Amino acid sequence: MRADARRNYERLLATAREVFAEQGPEAPMDDIARRACVGPGTLYRHFPCRETLIEAVYRDDIQQLCDLAGELRESHEPLGALLEWMRAQLKFALAKRGLAATLKAAMDKDAETFKLCRVQLWEAADALVRPAQEAGLVRADIEAPDLLRMGHGVAVASDGNPEAAERMLKVMLDGLRVAA
Repeated sequence: MRADARRNYERLLATAREVFAEQGPEAPMDDIARRACVGPGTLYRHFPCRETLIEAVYRDDIQQLCDLAGELRESHEPLGALLEWMRAQLKFALAKRGLAATLKAAMDKDAETFKLCRVQLWEAADALVRPAQEAGLVRADIEAPDLLRMGHGVAVASDGNPEAAERMLKVMLDGLRVAA
């Protein structure tokens, strides 16, 4: 992709993310193009239909969360990396709480995007939980999907209240640790 096309693509993704957060995934495509300072033709060249744009935003969000797992693994000790990533995953879930359900409803349940993102998230979580387990810091019976489900559960149970979410996450994270 040419540099200018890449910039337009990234600007469209960022703008779509903002517009979807404000107006939901049914926001007018022309509004997205206008706010991204590109013409409708540029938008539709990159994203032929609304569903491809929604999927691209979702994939990009998941990729950012997965990239963070790698960064944390490189910069933190195993337990610290896992705990920070779980906080980031919760923050992501809280920020996307209403939008995520709407985005998922707008996309095909069997879409390759969901399968790909699920695998990416499981691999990212596994890359953090496994070293913490090997260091004897996290229970051996915890699996990556468990972490993701628990983080999502905290986001849902907190009903969007960040303070409540942080309290519940702390209890959850304490429960992951190996008993002394």
